[in-house]
Amino acid sequence: MAFEIVNNDNYTLVKVLVERLDTTNAPELKSELVFINSKGEKNIILDLSACSYCDSSGLRAVLVANRLCEDAIGTFILSSLQPDVENLVRISMLHTVLLITNTVEEAEELLIKKENL
Repeated sequence: MAFEIVNNDNYTLVKVLVERLDTTNAPELKSELVFINSKGEKNIILDLSACSYCDSSGLRAVLVANRLCEDAIGTFILSSLQPDVENLVRISMLHTVLLITNTVEEAEELLIKKENL
């Protein structure tokens, strides 16, 4: 399995366990994210700390998850980006659309703050 999924009280953490998020595994990630959302989860944290490469198919999976969470009036957070992946996100201008944190802990704190508003 290329992903680890941890269900928490008010969010699901999806940790990518592979170095490359590309056409070989991005469709599987997208399917997992859609499945998580279809079960009623509206808050998803995607941890990319182990991922040092991402291509356009990986970014598409991220954008699908973001849209699903927004449609469910929830929050999608991208966390722990490695330098090359962060550069791709910035070049694609997705940092203006996505919530991004440096660590999963920061993402959890952000979700708690949003829930308490």
